[in-house]
Amino acid sequence: MAKKVSAKARAAARKQRDKWKTKRWYTIRAPRHPWDFKNIGETIGESDEHIIGRVYQMTLQEFNGDFTKMHVILKFRVDECVGQDALTTFIGHHHQTDHIRRQIRRYRGKVDDVVDVVTTDGYLVRLKPLIITQKRVQTSVKQVMRSKTRDLLLGFAAKNTYAKLQQSILGGELEEDVRKAVKPIYPIKSISIRKSQLLQSGVVNEKGPTLDEIHEEEARTASELKAKKAAALAAAMEEEEETEATPSILDAAEAMEPESEKVEETVEEVAEEASESEETKDEPQEKAAESVDYSSMTVAELKELLKAAGKPVSGKKADLISRLEE
Repeated sequence: MAKKVSAKARAAARKQRDKWKTKRWYTIRAPRHPWDFKNIGETIGESDEHIIGRVYQMTLQEFNGDFTKMHVILKFRVDECVGQDALTTFIGHHHQTDHIRRQIRRYRGKVDDVVDVVTTDGYLVRLKPLIITQKRVQTSVKQVMRSKTRDLLLGFAAKNTYAKLQQSILGGELEEDVRKAVKPIYPIKSISIRKSQLLQSGVVNEKGPTLDEIHEEEARTASELKAKKAAALAAAMEEEEETEATPSILDAAEAMEPESEKVEETVEEVAEEASESEETKDEPQEKAAESVDYSSMTVAELKELLKAAGKPVSGKKADLISRLEE
């Protein structure tokens, strides 16, 4: 037998608050130095406590647009929330596993290591370099390459800050320095810092623009972009109005039709006048021919006129005159 739901329980269910309505969106920003609070994504949460501690991952291609580094995964941890902004700390990176597997082939050597370095501002970072040689190498050669790489990484970190270490790892400068140091020992196929991990934080660097300055810059950029879009839209609308105001070919043809008809009418009138003038010209000629006195002309002249008219020239003068008068 089914249980009956009490009216009190139904009222409580109706009054239950929708949790999604209480949530809000936060803008995830990269560290102040050296990335100037760059907008790298968004996340949703009920309050600041739910956002702090989250780890946001993205590819290096999404971060700086470099298509050759789409296999590099970056990690940012939210440490503080200021209004709608979630401020993060860079806690490391790693290469995708399938990319590393494609680098390793038969008859090639692999030299890897784990090195813990300390930067000048007190950050403890674990680095994992990976060197792929063109051919297999002996263990003694691997040990030399490994020690050379370790010394270079420790020396570089001891002279630079954590921000500089980030830029060198993501930009490839540190890998290039390792390549130049290890290349004389044995020919190298590829080299990479396949993973980095922040073990302990140090002194926070306050260099770079403030969050308010970044907000002002973003608002200014958004307003400029909006103004450009409005100008482009206005220009497009003006072009459409001009094209509508310009008469089309069909309209021009229709406008020209009455004029062509007038031209035809004038041509017909001119032709009629010409035919009438020809008729008027023929009438005086006929009248002139009727008024000619053939009797005063000689027979030879009469025969010439008959020849011109295509009539017979035989007979007497009276016959010739009668033929001409016909």
